[in-house]
Amino acid sequence: MPEHPTSKPVVLIADDEFALRRLVYVTLESSRYHIVEAASGDEALRLAQQHQPAIALLDISMPGLSGIEVAQAITADPVLSGTKIIFLTGLAHPTVERAAFDAGANHFLRKPFSPLQLLDLVDQIMGPADDPAG
Repeated sequence: MPEHPTSKPVVLIADDEFALRRLVYVTLESSRYHIVEAASGDEALRLAQQHQPAIALLDISMPGLSGIEVAQAITADPVLSGTKIIFLTGLAHPTVERAAFDAGANHFLRKPFSPLQLLDLVDQIMGPADDPAG
């Protein structure tokens, strides 16, 4: 069972760059999402198993497991296979993007990206809020 203190959908952000994790946290937490953060691929997979996020935002290059390996593990896990995966990466080579989609990515955003672009994408994936007030 997921471990999170609110009824907000959980979004996992996994990136070894603290500043990027903070940016994503500030962008999404003030909205309607509960954010859990990981600084490595190993931590990301552990938190995914613990919190069962609706969306996982993964960097490709991280200490430990790569974002590709985390995505493969998430999509192979029957409990987590419904998790939507968005890669956030500075690696812009077409083979990297292809590998991300082969690993189960639903979307791919290249760094740098606009916080509003990320919020719009996450909101689009999650659909309308249950609470019309906000």
